[in-house]
Amino acid sequence: MAVRSGDDPGGDPSPGRPGGPDGRGYERAAEAIAAGVQGAGPEEMPGRLCTVVVDLLPVDGASVSLRTDGMPVQLGASSARAAHLAQLQATLGDGPCQWVLRTGAPVLVGDLESARSAHRWPVFAQQAVAAGVRAVHALPLGSDRLCVGTLDLYRTAPGGLTDGQLEVARLVAGVMTVALMALPHEEEPEYRGSAPWLSGLAADHDTIHQAVGMIMAQLGVGADEALARLRGDAFAHGRTALDVAGDVVAHRRRFESP
Repeated sequence: MAVRSGDDPGGDPSPGRPGGPDGRGYERAAEAIAAGVQGAGPEEMPGRLCTVVVDLLPVDGASVSLRTDGMPVQLGASSARAAHLAQLQATLGDGPCQWVLRTGAPVLVGDLESARSAHRWPVFAQQAVAAGVRAVHALPLGSDRLCVGTLDLYRTAPGGLTDGQLEVARLVAGVMTVALMALPHEEEPEYRGSAPWLSGLAADHDTIHQAVGMIMAQLGVGADEALARLRGDAFAHGRTALDVAGDVVAHRRRFESP
């Protein structure tokens, strides 16, 4: 449910936080971003920027995920709750983040308990509220032609973002995109033989990828079906896909044909 920033209560700028895209408020946001990432290596940037955006905006958590052919790769989060919300969306294959990945457009949800949210994401909305989150604002990373990931912002109380706050969020998303594009690719000559792109950042994705391969072998199915079975098992037991994948890789969970 895409909502305009001003449609929700609580959307006014908080005291001491940037109030608009022009003037000193926006300059302070740029300065805070620069200070927050100073000295950070490429692999630290996603987590640092998640922390910075929480300090800049009236949100309580942030996470960043990279688009892949399967489940999104979570690259960083400001807190354990933010990381859990990102994994929850990946497990369900639904939620604001997933909609952004499909459409490339921002999805701003001021109240997950609204009728529209409950209709659009019935399971995710219920579980997010149970986890203490009432609003989610997801922004695309990349360009108008290609969405490479999402920056997701979480609030424990209902509320939107003002136009100025949304511009600050877009500024952070833009810096995040540049940081992701600057990460070394394993095919580049200077990095051949070294750690692959996103090594260390995408360890969770590697676990899921390995688990999907094992489920394919156990059931004799393709990758899409194996991932669907992994997600379904996680949902049925109230767990994340990453938790179940860890059990599969550690041989604590085996999938059997019906």
